[in-house]
Amino acid sequence: MRRLLERTLDAAGALGAFCVFLIFVLMIVAGVGRQFNLAVSGVNDIVSWLCAAAAFFAMAHAFRHGDFVRVTLVLDKVSPRLRRILDVTCLVIAAVSVGYLTWSATAFTYESWEFNEMATGLVVIPIWIPQSTFVIGCWLLLAAMVDELVTVLQGGKPSYQRALEERHAKGDFSSDI
Repeated sequence: MRRLLERTLDAAGALGAFCVFLIFVLMIVAGVGRQFNLAVSGVNDIVSWLCAAAAFFAMAHAFRHGDFVRVTLVLDKVSPRLRRILDVTCLVIAAVSVGYLTWSATAFTYESWEFNEMATGLVVIPIWIPQSTFVIGCWLLLAAMVDELVTVLQGGKPSYQRALEERHAKGDFSSDI
């Protein structure tokens, strides 16, 4: 099951990266189009939805690979037992918070679908379509957090800690800046 989760998170991270690439392409097209007096106004709506999609698709992948901002000043100074207790406490708080966010985002997006709410910008589409990237990202982040919590409760080391230790072993301390 964990292997399926890892593949899903990697795919979501790749999809987030692809959204960033599409933003690049659309911004170039819009810039060139403006030089030739082409109508490119709707590109702004699509770029904003892609920005949100890129962030939310990549969130769980970033969390899993230790790329979230974490304050480890205290964790690095405490005993392994206390560190485990602090990790569990933080993961429980994070999972509950993200669980609430996920529930709220899902309910909000469902209401947009139920009432057939449309986007109000220049590109008029059902708003649940771009909102669904937020919901999918939240569900993936929740799954990643619960999986990390289970790992730590079973006495294992969280993947974000393992990823950081692997980078340090290779001499890469860039994430510590």
